[in-house]
Amino acid sequence: MAQAGTTRGYGPVPTPVQQRRWVLAPVVGLVVLAICGLVVLGIVRSSVGTAGVLVGTLCALLPVGPVVATFLWVDRWEPEPPRLLLFAFLWGACFATLTALVVNSSAAAVIDSLVGGGDVVGAVVVAPIVEEAVKGAFVVGLLLFRFREFDGVVDGVVYAGLVAAGFAFTENILYIGRAFSEDQMAGQSGAVLGVLLLRGLFSPFAHPLFTAMIGIGAGIAARSPRIGVRVAAVAIGYVLAVGLHALWNGSATLLGGAGFLSVYLVVMVPLFLSIAGVVVWQRSREQRTVAEQLPGFAQAGWIAPSEVPLLSSLAGRRGWQAAVRRRSGKAVARAVVDYQAAVTELAFLRARIARGTAGPAARQWHDEALAALLRARIAAVGHPDALTVAMRHGGPRHPVPQGWTPPPPGPPPVIPPGGRQSWPPPPPHR
Repeated sequence: MAQAGTTRGYGPVPTPVQQRRWVLAPVVGLVVLAICGLVVLGIVRSSVGTAGVLVGTLCALLPVGPVVATFLWVDRWEPEPPRLLLFAFLWGACFATLTALVVNSSAAAVIDSLVGGGDVVGAVVVAPIVEEAVKGAFVVGLLLFRFREFDGVVDGVVYAGLVAAGFAFTENILYIGRAFSEDQMAGQSGAVLGVLLLRGLFSPFAHPLFTAMIGIGAGIAARSPRIGVRVAAVAIGYVLAVGLHALWNGSATLLGGAGFLSVYLVVMVPLFLSIAGVVVWQRSREQRTVAEQLPGFAQAGWIAPSEVPLLSSLAGRRGWQAAVRRRSGKAVARAVVDYQAAVTELAFLRARIARGTAGPAARQWHDEALAALLRARIAAVGHPDALTVAMRHGGPRHPVPQGWTPPPPGPPPVIPPGGRQSWPPPPPHR
């Protein structure tokens, strides 16, 4: 029997202390976020009433679904851990919103008592500084404490976008609920529709756009081996986020409808399209990163050479999964998905090692990622259809390679010290 902290099969066995930390940390985090959410709910309810909270929540659900779905669609090459994505959304919806409510209202009251104009200064100056800091804190925290999960700009944009989506969701409840209360008092029904159209249809990506600047900065920092570049990238991203947020709030507060519309059309829409272009470009870079590593994996014996074309594109991967699902069911298709994810994880890690940005734990991470790939491959090979059906039914884009036969199931290959798993790892095959 393996001792705690030694390897069993292909992965390190966590010690009892590590197991307790891995279980307790998420539980404590969820409890804290839940308390923050309840406090926010109480504050919003005291402001707009129970009916306002219900109407605001129902209306706020309309834009948040497409926004979250968009970021999950972006995060397809190397899907981030679902637990971290959930924490990102809850951080924005609960902790960031509560912090912003308390600090913004307190600062506005102090400014109003000292010089007047607290509402305007609070909206244009205080709110952008505070809100982007507390939203960006989650992204920077991941960069510092979960560096292994942070591979580049796409990851930064995804995490920043989900934090901001959660923040916007709770903020929309407040604004729409307030509009509903005003409608009830005036006996009208137009305010809710106006707020919903503005925040849900014309600007659902406003907060994600602002915080994406921090995400991009964090992504650049993750890819740089120089401390100065890392610090500067995050700092510049934060300044840009604050500036865009201040411009947005200032145009709505000070310039009136025509001025706000001009800023929206001249600045925000082109910037949103530019960020979308950057994300698409970065995703294509991720695909190239994986494709460049795969021949080396096949040469090292970690994957079959015939799998290289299927793993090199999302279309090939989806076709593989769909064919397996039709032929052998969801369980076998799940084994294929896990195998594909493990291949991607190792490819990204080796690219980071080649850039010199993996840090002192690079060898340990490499061993763990390779072990995960081999385990996932064993599970997939345990279902022969998982590695054959897609190539038999994949169409002309993915024909069966001449002379290819499926690898037989069996025990994993033994990699002795100094063998294929040598260190530093060999460069990818060209």
